[in-house]
Amino acid sequence: MATPNYGYEKRQRELAKKQKKQEKERAKAERRQLPSGEGGAEAMNDAPGEADGGDGSGADGGAK
Repeated sequence: MATPNYGYEKRQRELAKKQKKQEKERAKAERRQLPSGEGGAEAMNDAPGEADGGDGSGADGGAK
């Protein structure tokens, strides 16, 4: 029977770990880019002060 090649097995584990880490980083980068491209416009529309007509008068009708 042949003896196990522990160095080869270790290298394969390291390569698998490295590949998994790269995939995670790639997915993380995609998540960071997605909100700024699509969700950014929606977030601007939901800003305070625009729900009451956008004139900035607030709930009191502008009386101060």
